[in-house]
Order: sequence, then C-alpha cells, then structure tokens
Amino acid sequence: MTRLADAIDVLPALQTRKISGSVKAIQGLAIHATHLPLSVGSAVSVDVDGTGESCRQGEVIGFHGHEHVVMLYGDLDGIQPGCPIRGLQSSGRLVSLGSGLLGRVIDGLGRPLDGRGPIRSESMRPLVGSGIEPLSRSPVKIPFPTGVRVIDSMATLGHGQRMGIFSRPGVGKSTLLASIARHSASDVNVIALIGERGREVQEFIHDCLGPEGLAKSVVVVATSNESPLLRVRASLLATAIAEYFRDLDEGNHVLLAMDSLTRFAQAQRQIGLASGESPAMRGYPPSVFSMLPILVERAGAVSERASITGLYTVLVEGDDMAEPVSDAAQSVLDGHLVLCPRLASKGCYPAVDCLQSISRVAERLSDENHRAGRSELKKLLAALDDAEELLAIGAYVKGNDPVTDTAIEIREQISGFLQQPSDESCGFPETCRGLVKLATDAIRMRQRFVTGKNAVARTGGSSGS
Repeated sequence: MTRLADAIDVLPALQTRKISGSVKAIQGLAIHATHLPLSVGSAVSVDVDGTGESCRQGEVIGFHGHEHVVMLYGDLDGIQPGCPIRGLQSSGRLVSLGSGLLGRVIDGLGRPLDGRGPIRSESMRPLVGSGIEPLSRSPVKIPFPTGVRVIDSMATLGHGQRMGIFSRPGVGKSTLLASIARHSASDVNVIALIGERGREVQEFIHDCLGPEGLAKSVVVVATSNESPLLRVRASLLATAIAEYFRDLDEGNHVLLAMDSLTRFAQAQRQIGLASGESPAMRGYPPSVFSMLPILVERAGAVSERASITGLYTVLVEGDDMAEPVSDAAQSVLDGHLVLCPRLASKGCYPAVDCLQSISRVAERLSDENHRAGRSELKKLLAALDDAEELLAIGAYVKGNDPVTDTAIEIREQISGFLQQPSDESCGFPETCRGLVKLATDAIRMRQRFVTGKNAVARTGGSSGS
C-alpha cells in the first residue's frame, strides 16, 4: 500500500513524453514528415507559425521508410518545411458519444454545427468497430416499414438489412431518404451527409427532414469542400453513433442513412493515392474496395430488439451499374433500389424502377398474399415496359396479349399506387392490402379478357366451318 501511495503522489509531477517531428515536403494533399515515430491512425498537430498558437490537426495515413505521410482535417495554407508536427495523446480512433446527440447536427470530429452548445459525453467508443461476428447476427426476419408504398410493397425491407439506393444526381434520392427517416419504424435515425453541397445540407435538414424527423435523428455532415480525411471520418463516426444507439439501454432499432457511399469511396481514393497506393480499377486504389465492406458490415441486427438498418445512396455514373463503386456496393449490400431518370422526368415520385430494384430478403418477410401481389404487379409492369414504344406510336393492337391489355387498362391505378408525395406516409398493413387488391382486380380483368378472346375464337371458328 505504501508503494502504491508513493506512486500516486509522484503521478502529478510526471510529464508525458512528447513525440514530434517536422515537415519535410508536401505532395498534393499529403504532408511528408521526418522523425515522427507514430503508427497509422495516430492523431497529430501541425504548428504552422512555430508558436503553438496556430495548430492544425490531422492523422498519420502511411509511411515510406523513415518518412511519415500525414493528412490534415483542414487546408495546407501556410505550412512550410520545418514546421513542427506533434503527436497528440488522443489516438484519433476513439470518439465520445452520448444520448445528447439526438436532434443535433455535428461534423466529422463530433463538433456541433447547430450553435446549440456542447454535447455531453457519456461513453468512449472506437471509431472503427469490429463489426458483428457472422454467427452473432440475428436473421433479418422482421419487416422494416418505411412508409413508402413502392418500397414496402415491391422491395420490402427488414430490420438489420443493408440496402443501396442507386441513381444519378437529381432523381430524388435525398428526398426519398428524408421521407423514410421521417416515417420509418426506427427508434433513432443517424443520417450522414457525405460530400454534399453546403447549400443542400440546410435544405435537407429544414425542408426535407423537418423538426419531427430531426427530433429523433443525429445528422453528421462533411461537405464536398472539406478534407477527404474528414469525409471518411464522418462516415465512420456516423456508423459508430448508430452502434452506440443500437446498444443503448435494452437496444434500439436504428436507421443509418448515408448519402452517399460514392462520396465516401471517392474520399478514400484521395487518401489512398496520397499515401502512395497505386491506382487500380478506373483510378480507384485497392483500399477503397477493402473499406466498403468494413463500413457496411457494421450494420445489421444483433437481436430482435437491436439492429442497424443501413440505407446507402450510390451515384451511378452514366447509368452504368457496372462501374467500380456501384458494382462493389451491389456485392456487399442486401439489395438495391434503382431510381429511374425517365420516371422522374415524368414527375413520377418516388422514381423507383420496380423491375430493376430488388430486396434479397423480401420473400422471407412477406406472406403468401403479399408475394403473389408483388409477382402480379411486376408482371404487369414488365408488360407495360415491353409495349411502351408501340403505345407511343399508336401501333399497339389490343387483344393479342391479355396481360398487356390488362396492364394498359389499369395503368392509372398502378401509377397511383406506386406514386406518393414525400410528406405522406402509408402504413405497412394498408400498403399490403392495397397491393393485394390491385393484383386481385388485375387478375379478374385478365380472366375477362381471356374469356372474351376464347369466345371470339370459338365464334370465328364455327362461322368459318
């Protein structure tokens, strides 16, 4: 006991060892430093003017021999050879979290952006969690109602599912995300706006999300003009926050909405290239394709009461679903919603292309009537798609195909069911009943067309003989 008491008395007099180096060169977005024996991910501070009054924080992202590569959270203006770089006591990989985050808007470092004062910390968690062990995952077997008819009926989601929303810019993905956040069956929403325009952030929060949606949400923002390191960190921080709320109390159902996964990949590309990686597929280094599953696999269900349902938007370049990020995202996600520019140009919102969209767990989450209704509606939509050009030029001949005839006859009802204002919510049972009724009406109408066609054939055959 005496030795322990003596050691405690000595502790205040001890000084921590300062690890420091200096700037050697700047290449692109990266600082090359010497005499800085720190590991990758360590937090550092660059003293711009040598007085300690103007410091900028960053992280070690790599090293080459005795030179370390550092990237800052801010700009590089004013940094010159010889500027001191000091290691910080914080590793940069632990974040402080608390229930006070609800209703707040923060940046990638967890600093408030809404002018409402500091956020009280309750827990320290790693920025990059270990994910969920495969055998510890709970099966996705409980439907996750979004309040959006076209999703709940045609691409049903489940608690703990990871879903991609694929589209080109301007087709309504942010509005769709906000609508789901407002009306979904989640306890907490964590929304990550990664690489967005600064103007769009406030519009999303106030106009799309609204006070009701913000009240049960945490919004993490890293705009397009910020450091790629900060954009990647914001994505990881949003996931860490979702994990915190998932595990809080006895568990919560958390919706993690990230807009967009593509901007995350582009930021990681800049970091990878700055650290010395060689570009591979279309300029993307290998670290991009290893980081995507690390990020996405942290979402999922751990029990029937605790889950993270992930929605990740993916920007599709030139409608090419096979471009590198889109292709990689499809391989690690549990389905994809494809937003169609053609539908958006007609004012059909949400502009979900039901024929290209798929939820890999929808069959498991739906009862027999729901599955039959979805199959029937897809059959009608496919028939309309095939006949579209003929209808446009007036060359379609009625009576050749009962399915197409039925689809044309009730296309207004189909369109009315699939379209929905963004501020309107539809309950899951109501959506299922509407789908079954629409499919039942279509089947009855098709049977009448088949009966009429057979009667005509019989009449024509007897008169001919």
